[in-house]
Amino acid sequence: QVQMKESGGGLVQAGGSLRLSCAASGRTFSSIGWFRQAPGKEREFVARISRNIGITYYADSVKGRFTISRDMAKNTVYLQMNSLKPEDTAVYYCGAGTWPTYDYWGQGTQVTVSS
Repeated sequence: QVQMKESGGGLVQAGGSLRLSCAASGRTFSSIGWFRQAPGKEREFVARISRNIGITYYADSVKGRFTISRDMAKNTVYLQMNSLKPEDTAVYYCGAGTWPTYDYWGQGTQVTVSS
């Protein structure tokens, strides 16, 4: 059974940092990524990473502030978020599959950035 489990969300002040984790179990994937959804908005892409080579891609809104990385031994992907802004407030989801189609999703973790 495939499971994706996010952790690491929370409340932080603007300018602060958080690190999200996404642990995948049941199989490996060629691509794992992070998306987010703010209240009243559509889910949007944040970052993704290829499993084998580790190539990374970022949304323009997070470039230079967020870093995605992976630990292949643990089948876990991380999202280091620095210089957080109130507009980063959202539920963050990790997804996995073969880009651009992600078939598996976690339950989400809330990130709230206060001003």
